[in-house]
Amino acid sequence: AASKLQSAEKLMYICTDQLGLEQDFEQKQMPEGKLNIDGFLLCIDVSQGCNRKFDDQLKFVNNLYIQLSKSKKPIIIAATKCDECVDHYLREVQAFASNKKNLVVVETSARFNVNVETCFTALVQMMDKTRGKPKIIPYLDAYKTQRQLVVTATDKFEKLVQTVRDYHATWKTVSNKLKNHPDYEEYINLEGTKKAKNTFSKHIEQLKQEHIRKRKEEYINALPRALNTLLSNLDEIELLSWSEALKVMEKRPDFQSCFVVLEKTPWDETDHIDKVNDRRIPFDLLNTLEAEKVYQNHVQHLISEKRRVEMKEKFKKTLEKIQFISPGQPWEEVICFVVEDEAFKYITDGDSKEVYARHQREIVEKAKEEFQEMLFEHSELFYDLDLNATPSTDKMSEIHAVLSEEPRYKALQKLAPDRESLLLKHIGFVYHPTKETCLSGQNCMDIKVEELLANSLLQQDHGRSNLYHDSANIDKINLFILGKDGLAQELANEIRTQSTDDEYALDGKIYELDLRPVDAKSPYLLTQLWTSAFKPHGCFCVFNSIESLTFIGECIAKIRAEASQIRRDRYMANLSFTLILANQRDSVSKNLPILRHQGQQLANKLQCPFVDVPAGTYPRKFNEAQIKQALRGVLEAVKHNFDVVSPVPTIKDLSEADLRIVMCAMCGDPFSVDLILSPFLDSHSCSAAQAG
Repeated sequence: AASKLQSAEKLMYICTDQLGLEQDFEQKQMPEGKLNIDGFLLCIDVSQGCNRKFDDQLKFVNNLYIQLSKSKKPIIIAATKCDECVDHYLREVQAFASNKKNLVVVETSARFNVNVETCFTALVQMMDKTRGKPKIIPYLDAYKTQRQLVVTATDKFEKLVQTVRDYHATWKTVSNKLKNHPDYEEYINLEGTKKAKNTFSKHIEQLKQEHIRKRKEEYINALPRALNTLLSNLDEIELLSWSEALKVMEKRPDFQSCFVVLEKTPWDETDHIDKVNDRRIPFDLLNTLEAEKVYQNHVQHLISEKRRVEMKEKFKKTLEKIQFISPGQPWEEVICFVVEDEAFKYITDGDSKEVYARHQREIVEKAKEEFQEMLFEHSELFYDLDLNATPSTDKMSEIHAVLSEEPRYKALQKLAPDRESLLLKHIGFVYHPTKETCLSGQNCMDIKVEELLANSLLQQDHGRSNLYHDSANIDKINLFILGKDGLAQELANEIRTQSTDDEYALDGKIYELDLRPVDAKSPYLLTQLWTSAFKPHGCFCVFNSIESLTFIGECIAKIRAEASQIRRDRYMANLSFTLILANQRDSVSKNLPILRHQGQQLANKLQCPFVDVPAGTYPRKFNEAQIKQALRGVLEAVKHNFDVVSPVPTIKDLSEADLRIVMCAMCGDPFSVDLILSPFLDSHSCSAAQAG
């Protein structure tokens, strides 16, 4: 017979994810009216409820049971919330069931999914007599089994999640990728999507924190090198606190190559953590205790290093005082005489050997020089030697017999092979004095003159021609752009807009452009202008107000003064400057005539080109015609510098030389060869006929 049910607006739940998120799932209402019922599941809450008496619940259940039993359908009692079970309540439920015929109690927990499926399985078995008597598992045993399933599924799911190595990954992307994986589906069925997402979020956060930890470790490991670069002078920082040292570092020219000052802090909450190619250390990281400890260790290292150097020098002086140390004497024969020395005890074994090796080099060099002087003093021994033959054994024995009485001969007793070699070289030099047989080796005057002429003069000329090649052949233009308040960057952007991959078409030829915009207010202006890696062919100076024009004029004067003082390069003083007037907005266009007049006046004073705003109305600050005019001016200036200021002289044949110089100098003399040749080397109108 059909049973009538009332369940007005009761929502059917199909999974735990619906709780609290009902609107996100398909909603189905429980059916009402007369339905065919095959069995009943009678739920009794055995937890400590709020504002509820368990006895009242049991009375209600008893009345309900009386009504249900009339249907003659199987009934099972589900003791719910057993994870928060009150033992007394559970015993009463079991007592209630024992008084009824064929009434089974299943202890359940929906929260931990314990015995929930067992309730329905047992009910089906009671409805189908052929299935046998239902097997009911006690709550604790079922709980252990369920938890083991959850632990296994969790372990598999976590291993699955750990395959994600990018902390930028999102749950939506990863879940779509894993949704058909059995380990993913099993965990979702057991624990739900919310827990799965939380597990994923924890893993992503761990990945991010691990990435930050590694970056921080890299920065801290790189900090000693940065401190060695910026704070290498112990006398300057020995008494400074860490905060005071930071202020000193900020003023160093190399500060920006070691550190980066971020607009937003802390650094580990910015996108800087993803810039793995930027090895510069975030400056706000230096406010940590780890960084301060590195600084303290750096200072202590400098103190120790200073002490070590002092003790090495002290040990060196100790060796100098020991008279019996002879050239070539092994360290093992000397160590026993210095073992009690204070400096020897302080420095390492490697340092002591290094100092002794240095001491040996000095006394050996001195002994060889004195031996050479002795050979010159005994020149009578070498008068009667055959010029084209090796000295006989008898003659060599005679020479050794005479020299062996000399202390300077005996000084090289432990270096007999070297002494013999010096003697033979001397004999060869006496009769064949060439640079190959010169006793001064690389200090031979012939060699030094050849090196100076070949490397200094000719390379200087070739370097000059390479740097400022004839404008007909130049294919790359290095431009320095100077402006105030971002104007230099705007001009650089406009030039790049008119270029294709930094290649600019001008008068039928393609030029590669290397642009370096710098703000005129930059404290590193002079250091950025002229480096070994970037030597500008010209400088564009852009202005749009009287103030910026005045500032530009002062910068140009400063650059030219610096060039003449430090003589960094003879061509820097001839660097061409071009004044460029930026187009004005409507609100300030009335100032254009004044700016044009003032700009032309400054250009005349500095003897440099002035590029005016073309006639007409233009939406941009810079016009293509202005840029082309300025570039043509640079090319003309390069050609002028090449042809007039630094002409490359042709290398004549020796027979065509206009001036021949014979120079006599003693090999080994301490003065430099450049002193003698500098009047010719510094002249723009002289060149060597041949190298050497």
